[in-house]
Amino acid sequence: MPADLAELEGMIEAALPGAEVEVIDETGTGDHLRATVSAPQFDGLSRIDQHRLVKAAVKERFDDGTIHALSVKTSLPG
Repeated sequence: MPADLAELEGMIEAALPGAEVEVIDETGTGDHLRATVSAPQFDGLSRIDQHRLVKAAVKERFDDGTIHALSVKTSLPG
């Protein structure tokens, strides 16, 4: 079953209040996705730690096999 992109966006927004989130399906198969996230919580964090926060927010969907790959692009607002 393909991932629900809106659900994934909501999971990331819940974990990172105030974040701007866009999740797109890169391959059309629903399991290889790209998340672009701009969040104030990233201030002072390394790129790796920023990506960890995003992936932790959707860990449940990795664990249940809904998504297999998530590439992440992060930035600070503004």
